[in-house]
Amino acid sequence: MLLIRKYQASDCADLAELFYSTVHTANAKDYSKEQLDAWAPRSRNLKDWNRDFEKHISFVAIDDRTIVGFGDIEENGYLDRLFVRPDYQRMGIGTAICNKLEGAVQGNVFTHASITAKPFFEKRGYKVIKRQTVKRRGVLLTNFVMEYRR
Repeated sequence: MLLIRKYQASDCADLAELFYSTVHTANAKDYSKEQLDAWAPRSRNLKDWNRDFEKHISFVAIDDRTIVGFGDIEENGYLDRLFVRPDYQRMGIGTAICNKLEGAVQGNVFTHASITAKPFFEKRGYKVIKRQTVKRRGVLLTNFVMEYRR
């Protein structure tokens, strides 16, 4: 049974590993190895990540004591991260986390969706505001500014 709960500082290392493995697996069809390495390097500053998760509204999805997904959103409606382990995708976990995130804030929600995540957000009613190229560690990546209007 899936449990979605608030983030705890003890989750941070597991979320960093889930982020790395998900980006390097699920996004590999849309981005080059160089882009994946720039977006999700092997090591993360866990203190910075923890501070972000504690500052944002952050949820963790757990299935049978295994963290299978997470997401965070800022009070202003900026959905920062939404990731589900590759072996748990297409099971409704991303939808469940996103429902919690969207329900935690007032007003419109916006995000910077990867090429891979764009169809997920479109199915939820998000509209592309613009396609953009961002630089991560000196490498260019394409993503989409998307908004969900309520």
